[in-house]
Amino acid sequence: MTRMARLELPNGTHELPILSGSIGPDVIDIRRLYGEADVFTYDPGFTSTASCASAITYIDGDAGTLLYRGYPIEQLAEHSSFMEVAYLLTEGELPTQEELDRFVYTITRHTMVHEQLMNFYRGFRRDAHPMAIMCGVVGALSAFYHDSTDIEDPKQRMIASHRLIAKMPTIAAMAYKYSVGQPFVYPDNSLSYTGNFLRMTFAVPAEPYVVDPVIERALDRIFTLHADHEQNASTSTVRLASSSGANPFACIAAGIACLWGPAHGGANEAALNMLREIGRPERIPHYIARAKDKNDPFRLMGFGHRVYKNYDPRAKVMMATAKEVLDKLNVQDPIFDVARELERIALSDEYFIEKKLYPNVDFYSGIILSAIGFPTSMFTALFALARTVGWVAQWNEMIGDPEQKIGRPRQLYVGSPRRDYVPIDQR
Repeated sequence: MTRMARLELPNGTHELPILSGSIGPDVIDIRRLYGEADVFTYDPGFTSTASCASAITYIDGDAGTLLYRGYPIEQLAEHSSFMEVAYLLTEGELPTQEELDRFVYTITRHTMVHEQLMNFYRGFRRDAHPMAIMCGVVGALSAFYHDSTDIEDPKQRMIASHRLIAKMPTIAAMAYKYSVGQPFVYPDNSLSYTGNFLRMTFAVPAEPYVVDPVIERALDRIFTLHADHEQNASTSTVRLASSSGANPFACIAAGIACLWGPAHGGANEAALNMLREIGRPERIPHYIARAKDKNDPFRLMGFGHRVYKNYDPRAKVMMATAKEVLDKLNVQDPIFDVARELERIALSDEYFIEKKLYPNVDFYSGIILSAIGFPTSMFTALFALARTVGWVAQWNEMIGDPEQKIGRPRQLYVGSPRRDYVPIDQR
């Protein structure tokens, strides 16, 4: 028997079905509310609105839980690989060894980009932000791959999905190479997904490049932790764009554009800049005091989360990974000392505990990426590379959802009521 919620309005009482997912809070189905009651709901930012039904990612912010297809992120980060996670998110289940090998083979053979894209890059200024380049290049893929833009054809959707996952590392690495004036490096099919990206980013023709397994594993783990995160701003953007029937390359380009915002994909860069500003552990109390001062605009970046009201499960993995990378590279970085001390103080300070300002994934990821050698301008591009897997999974799920329709949020209109036009000479 369907449970119902009763809504008392001036025009009468209305009953709305209560729906339950496999886990998580129940939702009130308001799809018929406007038609039956002539009212909308008001929810800026959609923080209390389920925009879709999805079986891909689940977050319990209070418990600090993140599940990919039901699997805890901590287990996947420790035992799995990014390619296995990509298969899990896009296909729904963990692969057998044969399925994984076939998937990796397919992705590996799609890593090259059309040669004419080289000319596309040269149209940008050398100092163009990598995210600006990625927005343009990914959107332009639809002009090069006409055989995978028909969203009604399952085979074309599959090819587009594989192409996007495979080509994103090449596109991101080329954006970096272009910015530093070095020649593009072609993919190497003998390397792993992440190893190949490292080589395309840091290799030069003048000398051989050997992928460091510790760095490769660390970056692969970062990709895994960023692969999907439920209906965040960029994922919702991809879904909204795809609801109109736009081709997959345009939809992912829209997601990249949204991710570029400093409140979304740029948070790890902001966190690293904050740690650099603090500089030394002994300066932390001064900045803690500033963070507590309501009249001071300073904010501790990398703490707290829109969803998580507990320790971000990804941050725990990132802290251990940061230590591995810095130890391997023999980096005596005072920034890491600042980060560890700042985390210790924040986790024991009543102010942070009361406000549930726990370290999030951005707090450590910037340190790792910087130690590997990535400039801060590439941080969000790496985020986009990893999140493409989640975007592709969400896009495919939406296309196959029989209840999906074009996105059309409503509004609470607060402008002028109807008024008649006045000729200019009478005003």
